[in-house]
Amino acid sequence: MTQRILTAASKAHSSGVTVLTATGELDYHTATELRAAVDDAAFTADGTVIDLSGLTYCDSTGLTVLVTAYQRAQAAGSPLALAGLSADLTHVFEIVGLDQLFTLSPTIEEAIKSLRR
Repeated sequence: MTQRILTAASKAHSSGVTVLTATGELDYHTATELRAAVDDAAFTADGTVIDLSGLTYCDSTGLTVLVTAYQRAQAAGSPLALAGLSADLTHVFEIVGLDQLFTLSPTIEEAIKSLRR
């Protein structure tokens, strides 16, 4: 059996925005990594970007973690955007309607700009 790996990291961007980066496979077995990063994130008025450009897979558990991040951001009054979704993941977001919930941007920089609108 192949071991699933996900890394999640948080850093402050020079703009003041918090950037959470997820790399690897986001699924039932690995979601705790991103969930912990979301739980530890400072959802501030400057906003948060979750960079998903390094994801190679995302299942419904991963989608649930992202929706939880959205709920935390909303509760904190913090704008949230997702960056770097693959074409396949973007398609999944469109099918389930999450493209109506999240601001989706191709890059971190464009996501940060979208938070300022």
